[in-house]
Amino acid sequence: MSNEDVLKTIKTNYSLASNGKISIIIVTYNAENTLQKCLDSIYIQTYPEIEIIVIDGKSIDNTVEILKKNSSYIAFWKSEPDEGIYDAMNKAIKHITGKWVYFLGADDVLFSDFSKLATELHDPGAIYYGSVLTRGLKRFGKVSAYHMAKTGIFHQAMIYPSTVFQKYKYDQKYKVFADYALNMRCYKDKAIKWIFKDYIIANFNHTGLSGTQGDEAFERDKARLIFENFSKIIWLRFMIKKIKKIFKKSL
Repeated sequence: MSNEDVLKTIKTNYSLASNGKISIIIVTYNAENTLQKCLDSIYIQTYPEIEIIVIDGKSIDNTVEILKKNSSYIAFWKSEPDEGIYDAMNKAIKHITGKWVYFLGADDVLFSDFSKLATELHDPGAIYYGSVLTRGLKRFGKVSAYHMAKTGIFHQAMIYPSTVFQKYKYDQKYKVFADYALNMRCYKDKAIKWIFKDYIIANFNHTGLSGTQGDEAFERDKARLIFENFSKIIWLRFMIKKIKKIFKKSL
């Protein structure tokens, strides 16, 4: 997409109705092969109020040059060393001005359904979520409380009210699943609703951090986090399945 096409799209979008600005946060490190495609997928959205925040971890490839090229369409970006993806996300949150917050990987792309979901953001006290496409499959649809506890939801499927981040930040103890841990806390919070809309809003690239690496600290704490944030029945169900799995491995 040329810069002229981008500008044309942005001008067209601002003629449409809005439910409040959405701050889209992208954290990057050596993302030269995917970043422009990611940005272009935002530019073509029909939702009228979107700002883009990018925090780069001092990339050594061409990522910074791509950010400079796109700087007219990015509300804020900075490139500096960080302590990991969630340190970068916490930094980015400090720069948002939107009513809503969405996190997109530099190797992910938005679909047009993102804008459709955005037009249904009516409750400022709710986390809205849809589905993502990964490995060509839809994940996960509407999820149960048990699924939320055991598996979680891809953050690319979720649009948060910005008020969530006035109360919570990502725990950098968890290098891969801090978003999972934060969502558990949000699930317990009675002031936060969860609303599902049946849209596939993004393509999640499974070759990224959460798709290829484990998180030992999170796995050690997972049972406790479920105990603290979900019902005792859900915790007990999780523990029974965990014990059965350990027992099978020992045979």
